[in-house]
Amino acid sequence: QVHVVESGGGLVQPGGSLRLSCTASGLPRDRYTMGWFRQAVGKERQFVASIRWTGIGTDYEDSVRGRFTISRDSVENTVYLQMNDLRPVDTAVYYCAVRESGYESPFDYQYSYWGQGTQVTVSS
Repeated sequence: QVHVVESGGGLVQPGGSLRLSCTASGLPRDRYTMGWFRQAVGKERQFVASIRWTGIGTDYEDSVRGRFTISRDSVENTVYLQMNDLRPVDTAVYYCAVRESGYESPFDYQYSYWGQGTQVTVSS
């Protein structure tokens, strides 16, 4: 059984930083992509970033490119989302997801396994 667990959310002031973590266990294959999505109140779920498990390929949504960095630790089977220069518009529940493919994708329907989400609030 696949388990996806996020952590690291919280309240931060504008311009601040947070690092989200995502650990996936029980994956049925060794070729997959990890992605981060977010959903703000009253809005649709939005792609944030993705990374191949090899760590070679990454993809970002335009509004976070240059501020967020996705990375992975293959030993700990963990993916991270380093978020810098946070803005109030980044406030959302952030979800980690697993796609059973070795290629990045911004489409949430292509991800099979999801975590429960972690709240990120950017406010002064």
